[in-house]
Amino acid sequence: MAGTGVAIGLRAEGGSGNNCAMKPILIALGLIALFACKPDETIAGYGAADRVWVLTELDGAAFSAKATMQFPEPGKIAGAAPCNRYSGAMTAPYPWFEAGQLAVTRMACPDIAAESAFFEALSGMTQSEVSGNTLILSNEAGREMVFKASD
Repeated sequence: MAGTGVAIGLRAEGGSGNNCAMKPILIALGLIALFACKPDETIAGYGAADRVWVLTELDGAAFSAKATMQFPEPGKIAGAAPCNRYSGAMTAPYPWFEAGQLAVTRMACPDIAAESAFFEALSGMTQSEVSGNTLILSNEAGREMVFKASD
């Protein structure tokens, strides 16, 4: 179409076997394939995926309520807080951690104080470390959440 300003880079040339016209297309296809196969650079790509993580400590003290965290697919976080389930985006590259905006169900329960402590701590975490069956979230202020992989 005239006036669209799109150039594909194909030339109709006579002769046999001129492959120069195909180079731009092959380069473009290679770049598309490269970016389509981009590995997961979040914490999930560094050992945290395919596991259910259970919070065992919050700021050095045992966490008596039950809270879990999972990374169900690249770029996602989900789990169960003491009262409600949550999910959201997880796009910070490892070792950085940012839970971002979370979608949370709204059920009442007797552990609402533990739930508030969990979400308040989770929202402030900025770094992550995965070592075997242990996942540690922390921040510059010295706060820390220790999770263990469930069996």
